[in-house]
Amino acid sequence: MNISITFKNVPSSDAVKSHIEKKLNKLDKMLDAPAEAQVVLSEEKLHSIAEIKLICDKLKIHARDEAEENNMYSAIDGVAEKIRIQITKFKDKQRRHLAGDKQSIKDEVFEPEDSE
Repeated sequence: MNISITFKNVPSSDAVKSHIEKKLNKLDKMLDAPAEAQVVLSEEKLHSIAEIKLICDKLKIHARDEAEENNMYSAIDGVAEKIRIQITKFKDKQRRHLAGDKQSIKDEVFEPEDSE
């Protein structure tokens, strides 16, 4: 996974970078193709904000999470969880589609009731 990290109003830290890489490598195992992630970390007043844009083939995910009291690690954990949920929803949707479990209005046959 290609990861680019941007710090806004936050000092750069190797510990934060390794934490992000660890979380995103877990998500990369869920994906079928190579992915690209853009991570933006920022602080505004008393909030730590983490944003991730993940691009992989047909899948494009954007997630954002805030944590209070300048706790960047919990913001990163929250946004990684949101991305994980979106990836599992996408994969389940693909699996259902490929299995042919989709329902359509055209598939339903309406039978008129006899009033005799």
